[in-house]
Formats: sequence, C-alpha cells, structure tokens
Amino acid sequence: MKQLTPQLCLNAKQQEDLQKIIRSVKVEVRMQFRASILWRLAMEKQTENQVARELGTTVKTVRKWRNRYIKHGLKGLEDLPRSGAPAKFDVCQRCEVIAIACDQPENYGFPESATWSLDRLTQVVQNEVEGAMMSRSSVFRTLNENELKPHKLRMWLHSKDPKFKEKVNDIVSLYNDPPKDAVVLSIDEKTGMQALERKYETHLPRPGKSGRYEYEYIRHGTQSLIASFETQTGEVYGECGSTRKAEDLERFMENIAQKYKDYRKIIVIWDNLNIHHDGPSSRWSTFNERHNNKFELHYTPLHASWVNQVEIFFSIIQKRCLKWASFSSTEELQEKVMTFIQRWNEKDGHPFNWTFRGYPMQSKEKVAA
Repeated sequence: MKQLTPQLCLNAKQQEDLQKIIRSVKVEVRMQFRASILWRLAMEKQTENQVARELGTTVKTVRKWRNRYIKHGLKGLEDLPRSGAPAKFDVCQRCEVIAIACDQPENYGFPESATWSLDRLTQVVQNEVEGAMMSRSSVFRTLNENELKPHKLRMWLHSKDPKFKEKVNDIVSLYNDPPKDAVVLSIDEKTGMQALERKYETHLPRPGKSGRYEYEYIRHGTQSLIASFETQTGEVYGECGSTRKAEDLERFMENIAQKYKDYRKIIVIWDNLNIHHDGPSSRWSTFNERHNNKFELHYTPLHASWVNQVEIFFSIIQKRCLKWASFSSTEELQEKVMTFIQRWNEKDGHPFNWTFRGYPMQSKEKVAA
C-alpha cells in the first residue's frame, strides 16, 4: 500500500517565522536553504521534485526537512548532535586534571609559583596522570569545559563575626526605619589623603581625545578627614587634620554633640577601629555620661565597611575631588575637601537610596522543626 505524503500547512505565526529566516542577513545559509524548502512546499504549492530541481538538491533531502519540521517545528531545522571522534581520555583522567588544577603548584615541584600556568599544568599532567600524554590544547579544553581558570584569583574578604547577620540587620533597620526624635549618623575616617602636585599641567579632554594627567608628582604630605553622614538627609559634617588619633575623634564627637544637641538621641554607626572602643580610659562611656547618655553606638561587623553609608560619600569625594587633582600643599588639599563638603550640603547632597533590606533570619522554632 502506498504511503501518503504528510501535508505541510503553515499558520500565520509559522509563515512569519520562516520569512524571518529566509530574509535575514545574519542567519546561516543552511538554515535559509531549509526554510526555503518548507516555504515552496507549503506556500507556493510546489511538488517535491520541483523544489529539489529549483534548489539543486534531492527529493530525499526535501522530504527530510519537511518531516523534521512537521515533527519538531523550527527546532527540527537545526543539526542533530554528532558523535564525533571517540574520546582519547576517559572521565577519570580528566577528573585528575581538574584535581591537579585545583591544588597548589608547590605540591608538584613548583614552590615559587602561587598559581598555575597552562604550560606547567600540562607538564605535571603528563607526568602524574597515568596513560594521559595530554597535549596543551587537551588540558585547555578540559579546563574550559569545566569553567576552571586556575591562573585567576579574585580578592575576597570574609567576616568571621559570629553575629554578622544580626549586626547587619540592626544597622540596616536604622537606615530603613530610623527611630523618631533621633538622628542616625554614619561616622568614619578617611585617612591618607595625599597632597600630590603634578609636575606638569594636566591636559583637559578634547573632542576625540581623552584628558591626560602627568605621571610624576611631588608629595606635600597627607590629611585625614573625619566625617559624619546624616542618613535621613544626606548632610555631611567633616573636619580635616594631619592626624587621626583618639583625641582628634573625641574633639570631633564633642562638636557632633553640640551640632545635634536638640535631638533626644544620637545614634552613631561606625566600624571596629580601636579608637571607636572604650579602651583603658573608658573614653566613650565617660563621653556618653557627660552628654546624658544620649549617644547610642552601633558597630559594623568585622570586614563589613560596605554597611557604613559614609563610605559611599568617601568614594564620591575620592572620584570628584581627589583622584585627578593637583595640590601644592596640605592647606590647599584641606580647603578643596571642605569646599566640596560645603557644596554637597548646599547643592548636591541627598540621602542614599539604601535598597538592601537585610538578611532573612530563621526563628529557633523553624530551625528546630
């Protein structure tokens, strides 16, 4: 009994999809060829023989792509995976390559190297992996297929604070839901601001040409900035000086107490620098008693300076005021920094849109369950 030829009918969406393939200048020629077969069969009502003759192919090929399309749609026009040549190296051998790449080079006779180079890794693989005289390209493919780059490292700073999430959530809650009749101040020190004078004048940018600054410079000393950032308004209060000692910070905090004297409570967020803690002299307990215990100190977790909003302001002043500038003295540096803060408060200042809401905390009941 003669087998009926399956009919090819295209709806509006299928017609549109095929036309996109046929007309596109970015689609592979083989995909356009296959789409043309379907279009001639369905829309131009040509026979298999006519399509084969006009496209310079065989009836068998026409039937192949028609049947694949009927069964799988557009996916049917793509090539099926091919088996390729048999693998030269088995899974265990490739796993050994990965294991070596994830180990220290010093364990394989390279004590001077902190990371692997492809040549050294290939040398070790050829010596250590039994029956695997892998070429350099084979080792590279093994690494690439497993997204492994043993020559690259990224900096990572881990906080070992056991109360990390709790402390972060505490500070974030002060940003997102500050207590009434209280001011929340993010306080820190920006140290080592260098008064560098460029030996030659900086060239400003021109159309088609970027600006250039002189590589050589003259050092004129450093300054430290102690600053508070008011999280509800974005107002900054800062003081510059040549040192950053406990007495400098105490003097700064006395000025903060005077500036915000009308508030019932002054909430301070700062990091774990030694001068931020009491020390043998109980400096902050004594300071707080002197101001009727209106100060409330919150400490960021260790290695979590990103929680402190004043750090964002420090990055802004670094980019806009300090990075490309030339200063002939520490006095000029100090003047520029204080002028920047003044303009920030008068024109540019704003609270930061703090979108991080903190870490979800599980209750003991849920953990026990």
